[in-house]
Amino acid sequence: MGDIMFSVITISLIVLFFVSLVLFFRRMLISQNNRAANNAKTEQKLDKIIELLERDRPN
Repeated sequence: MGDIMFSVITISLIVLFFVSLVLFFRRMLISQNNRAANNAKTEQKLDKIIELLERDRPN
């Protein structure tokens, strides 16, 4: 009985480890995609500000 219990706990911990690893990488990829999108938005805003400043600058 003890051997079966030990085997079940060991297998459960191994499965839990791999599930956690997959979820970690998935969350990391989602976070990276969100960060890239935010960087693109920031760059667009900075381009717009530069354009407006160049338009307002006296020649």
